[in-house]
Amino acid sequence: MAKRLIPKYDFKAFGAAIKAARTGRKESRKKVSDEMFISLRYLANIENKGQHPSLQIFFELMLRYNISVDQFLLETPPEKNTQRRQLDALLDGMSDTGIRIVSATAKEIAEVEKEGK
Repeated sequence: MAKRLIPKYDFKAFGAAIKAARTGRKESRKKVSDEMFISLRYLANIENKGQHPSLQIFFELMLRYNISVDQFLLETPPEKNTQRRQLDALLDGMSDTGIRIVSATAKEIAEVEKEGK
């Protein structure tokens, strides 16, 4: 049988996104690896070396950190990128007062950016 010529997918960008999301939440690798029942080394290799995670771990990390895999796997721009998914998750946990503050802030930013163009 002939050897497969298709190169393996490079998971380095996904690993970097996981690491950024984890550190952004101030979670240690130890905490995450304990909660996910994976080795500390496995998580470190995913984050730093782009090790191919199992499908189950890939899925769990994606859900845990609201990572949009579309930006890594699809050539077309994603409907919602990782930052938008993470913002949605933050908004879901906010009170109505918090959402009013965020909304007013976003409107002001949009207005300033509009004036700057």
